[in-house]
Amino acid sequence: MSRTQTLNESRGSTRGAPTWWLVFMRELSELWLGGKAPVLLLIFSVLLGIMTWVMASNSELSLIPPQEMTYETLKAAIAVGLFISMIIGADSISGERERATLEGLLLTPTSRRQIVMGKFLAGISPWPVAMLIAVPYMWVLSQGNEVFRAAVPWGAVLGTVLAPAFTGMGMLASFWSNSNKTSLFTGLGLYVLFLLPSQLPGRAQTGVAGSLLQQVNPIAATNHFLSKVLVNNRTLEEWWPFLISPVVFALLVYALLFLYAAPGLRLDAGRASKFWSHVGRRFGLATSALFAVLALSSSTVLAQAQEAQSLPLKTSAPQLPLHISVDLDYKLVKAGDRVLYNTVLNNSGTEASPPLSVAMNIINLDAAGDVVDPEDWSPQRTQYLESLGPGQSTTFSWTVNAILDGDYLIYMTLIPEPAGQKATSQPVASSAIHLTVTPFTKLNPRGVLPYAVGGPIVLLLGMSLLRRHRRRQIEASGNRQERD
Repeated sequence: MSRTQTLNESRGSTRGAPTWWLVFMRELSELWLGGKAPVLLLIFSVLLGIMTWVMASNSELSLIPPQEMTYETLKAAIAVGLFISMIIGADSISGERERATLEGLLLTPTSRRQIVMGKFLAGISPWPVAMLIAVPYMWVLSQGNEVFRAAVPWGAVLGTVLAPAFTGMGMLASFWSNSNKTSLFTGLGLYVLFLLPSQLPGRAQTGVAGSLLQQVNPIAATNHFLSKVLVNNRTLEEWWPFLISPVVFALLVYALLFLYAAPGLRLDAGRASKFWSHVGRRFGLATSALFAVLALSSSTVLAQAQEAQSLPLKTSAPQLPLHISVDLDYKLVKAGDRVLYNTVLNNSGTEASPPLSVAMNIINLDAAGDVVDPEDWSPQRTQYLESLGPGQSTTFSWTVNAILDGDYLIYMTLIPEPAGQKATSQPVASSAIHLTVTPFTKLNPRGVLPYAVGGPIVLLLGMSLLRRHRRRQIEASGNRQERD
């Protein structure tokens, strides 16, 4: 049965309905009952479940605060939702050309803009479902934190701004492509280009140029806004300028799709394929140049650091009568456990000490092991004291999260503040704590396993119901044709 006949039958069954609504209902039926959208969402649910379980079960990742876990889950949900929207949009027109069904659709007595509108509305339908799939995972990772109440509405609003825009961008790529393969590769390339600014090294994202790039790119601006609002508890009044880019991007895509491209929809692809290929080449050259500049700047900074390290030490600082000790010699724990200990500072001199800093240091005794960053192991790596009087002592408490199994030494360093810009000081080290961490993995950390497994199972049940409904529709249509 041709597309024209299908639309005519639908028009007969729903008299008075606009053509865009008929196209929308037909595309929606093919998208969901045909299985394309459920399969993409099933893959999304499986990946999200795996990511959630890994974040909760990994002894290192499980120590991430609930705000950051919720933000990372929401960011992944938006990124995958945009990818699904792009893929569906890229298949909407070029796929019809490749399957030789676009001609029948164009013969329908209606405007091209209504055809594009119906396809567009059907293409954005998977995004609300993707957001609903992500909500339970964000809830279980938030651990009752208030960030969940803010993450859901902000994710829904910003995702609803971006997902239709990426659907429209995929449809534009499909509009100017004769084959489905070309439109899919073009859409994937555009998607990767929009993701690049958020994947640049941290140093490249700072400064005037880096901040401008983050604010202009719609995906990077959305992620930056969400991180500030959800993780850093900043206000909308401070960071609303980062919302301009997604809105402007969406309006530009809508204008290009409905005002320029839609009226010129035809059986053959548009003439702009060469234009987009030139744009792609220029984007590739610009990206390569950007990475080259970043690599050159990094090597220059590294060379300067090595040169500074090679300078000989000309003077030595006097040893102050300060002492530091710890109340723990060794500890045997499992990965994921917490270690609590105290440090005692003493001033055995006759004068008050200068301002003091106490820093934690962790060494991996395994030469083949990874270098340890104390900031990942402890919520407070350094503590400060304005001064310590003569003959006085004070105590600091410390917490260490054993995130990785292995053999470690923890030692503390007491650092007096130098007397001036042209002076230095002599740090004092404590005895070490021998920390042995044995591997341990929880099978159901934070209760995420039912969500990680149950989400895909629910979607599989939904897919089976849709397939059953589809089969009944086909059988009913065949029976009607036999009676006719």
